Amino acid sequence: MPKINETFVRKAAAPALGQKVHYDGEHLGFGLRVTKAGTKSFILNYHLNKRERRFTIGQSPAWSAAAAREKANALRRLIDQGIDPLEERNERREAPTVNDLWDEYQRVHFPTLSPRSQADQRGMWTNFILPELGVVAVRELSSRRIDRLHAKISMNTPTRANRVLEVLRKALNLAIRWEWIEKNPANGFRRNEEHSREKYLTHEEYEKVFSALEIMANQKAANAIRLLILTGARRGEVLSLEWDDLDLTLGIWNRPPHKSKDRKRKRIPLSNNALLLLKGMHDAAEGNFLFPTSKGTHMPDLNRPWRWLRNEVEIPDLRIHDLRHSFASILVSSGETLETIGKLLGHSQHQTTMRYAHLMDDPLRNAANRLAGEVSF
Repeated sequence: MPKINETFVRKAAAPALGQKVHYDGEHLGFGLRVTKAGTKSFILNYHLNKRERRFTIGQSPAWSAAAAREKANALRRLIDQGIDPLEERNERREAPTVNDLWDEYQRVHFPTLSPRSQADQRGMWTNFILPELGVVAVRELSSRRIDRLHAKISMNTPTRANRVLEVLRKALNLAIRWEWIEKNPANGFRRNEEHSREKYLTHEEYEKVFSALEIMANQKAANAIRLLILTGARRGEVLSLEWDDLDLTLGIWNRPPHKSKDRKRKRIPLSNNALLLLKGMHDAAEGNFLFPTSKGTHMPDLNRPWRWLRNEVEIPDLRIHDLRHSFASILVSSGETLETIGKLLGHSQHQTTMRYAHLMDDPLRNAANRLAGEVSF
């Protein structure tokens, strides 16, 4: 048998029909396959578990004879250990990719999320994760590769980079559960420092806002903003409100799971002022949505009315979510407990409400001063 080298490969002629395999005289099972069309490929024939197998190493001239021989030697070492390289290759080809992970993540996890969270996470996958990692096998992901993704996003949006990695880490935890991988390469990523921005409306600013709402051209939007102020609810929760969600007799907002951020049912008492507003709206209501559109659905956002309001009250940095923070701030200042505030805000975890704990300094100081006023020293 010949020794398969570059000279032999170059001179090997194409057969008249089918294909012909020339085996190497020095390396058992190593050979050159030549097809009728003249395609030349290096192969390795071997037996394992009473099965004959053929592994295609690669084509010439992309693979040199020397490189193919070296690869054949490496494959033979695996075979001697009882490892089937062809099975390994097939598993790699069939291994789920990050694209597959995204498909399964949507199917399994998205039903547990609110529509707004679904839209937000879909943007993270389509804009950041999939363009970089989509074709990569999940089991081939490394912490180094994921850290590079985090660093790339961090160049422009450091806080967003943290959120993207949190979502990817959640998906990879599911991949562990599905036995795609054994450990999560996104664990322990170094978060970018985040500086929370919280604005609380003062009494004077509240007066400006309510005065501006009286003259707002879009009174439907004005009522939505009033309700945001009086309930501390999230924008999406208010805009998607239906009259079926409200018990105006008992003064209760029964929030169904699909309208809650954490997908849990909530029963939230309404204030007298909120009830007064809602009863006035109910008298003139048409349809089941509190804030309907001509298309038969609810208002999608408050962008234009909100821009007008900020300009009118001259608070350019005011965000809609600041109304929620201000709601909590007023309750804290009046001495309400964090547990009560958390229930009114619809928090499912006490830790979420703890962000307002620092606002309790003044009520606690006042309480301490009352004690000091009773004790002489």
